[in-house]
Amino acid sequence: MLWCSGSTRRARSRLLAGLLWAATAAAWAQAAPPDDTLVALLREEASSYEAGSGGVMRDSARAVALYCEAARLGDAESQFRLGWIHANGQGVERSDAVAAFFFQIAAEQGIEQARRMLSVVGGPTTDVPECMRERAPAPVPAAAAPKAAPPATSAPPHIVRLVNTLAPQFKVEPQLALAIIAVESNFDPAALSPRNAKGLMQLIPDTASRFNVRNPYDPAQNIRGGMAYLRWLLAYFEGDVKLVAAAYNAGEGVVDRYRGVPPYLETRNYVERIVRLMGAESCAFDASAAAPSPQLPLIRKSRRAS
Repeated sequence: MLWCSGSTRRARSRLLAGLLWAATAAAWAQAAPPDDTLVALLREEASSYEAGSGGVMRDSARAVALYCEAARLGDAESQFRLGWIHANGQGVERSDAVAAFFFQIAAEQGIEQARRMLSVVGGPTTDVPECMRERAPAPVPAAAAPKAAPPATSAPPHIVRLVNTLAPQFKVEPQLALAIIAVESNFDPAALSPRNAKGLMQLIPDTASRFNVRNPYDPAQNIRGGMAYLRWLLAYFEGDVKLVAAAYNAGEGVVDRYRGVPPYLETRNYVERIVRLMGAESCAFDASAAAPSPQLPLIRKSRRAS
């Protein structure tokens, strides 16, 4: 894309600055998920600073910072570009380990060239780069009696009643379960995903088997299985709704590996939708359901450092 100079360039810069401010405000207000327009603008702006094109002077540090912001929001192209920059020491200290971190993320999001580059730079580091770290939510309490959830706008009343009836058995906040159902299946008991996830809470076969769900299309069985999993995840991540939602979408092992919400655009958007519907970043949990994740201290340390 060709960039114009003068007023057009300044207008685009103002638009980017405005979107960045809006994204920051949205994060604090639990508003909309990361916007594809913002991600694209961040990537374009980074590319301009990297090449010294489009009416700006070349600025490698600025380019890396912008790529990092887009990468943190889950942009696979920016993640690949950061891998390339670190692999070749372009304006940063050369590091195969950091390069591999970014190539690994990009590969997991479908960029085949990133997969090939991993064979060049080796396995990824376990250290999450500073620009990829997140802020911590407020501390959460141990389990209290779940309060009945107000009916979601699009939730069928019988689903709301079923969730409110089952929630106390699993010590799961009904509003969290309803948020998961809304995002996963839009309250369709017959929903089937391309990944073979089934029913209201979109249980994959392994999860259904893990929590003894024989018929995932039966609303009561499906919700019981989904709540059992949520109960376990809430204990494992000590009530951190962002981590719980990320694990429900991508798996707890992936959350542990990335020490937080993994930088996948799909998962980031999923987490923001759950948090927005839930209306909180933390909730009570049943500490007896599971030992906490061994990565929690590192996740919290990483968040404090950021």
